[in-house]
Amino acid sequence: MGAKIKKGDLVEVISGPSQERGGYKGKQGRVIEILSDSDRIVVEGVNYVTKHVRVGQSDRGTREGGIETVEAPIHVSNVAVVDPETKKPTRVGFRVEEVEKDGKKKTVRVRFAKKSGKDLA
Repeated sequence: MGAKIKKGDLVEVISGPSQERGGYKGKQGRVIEILSDSDRIVVEGVNYVTKHVRVGQSDRGTREGGIETVEAPIHVSNVAVVDPETKKPTRVGFRVEEVEKDGKKKTVRVRFAKKSGKDLA
């Protein structure tokens, strides 16, 4: 089964507090990582958390650690794929197409944006 959201897709946060209230609603970013076991994704520039890392030493002797800000996972239902034509959130559909490659016909599933009908990469 094909996934509606894939790594590298441009997505927009569609739920939660607005940006004026300190949230991420309406913010767009690329998908960095997909955690399929918990139905969560990590989006670039969205859901920042501060993480305290224990101070240690690397192989070269430089000190590592302190307070870092990293992106935390967000549930997949709270984001929508951005339509490449309208730059607005859209739902994703699948279309079965027949492609001829090296003289052989092959059926492939193609993801497309439901608002504009454009194919998604």
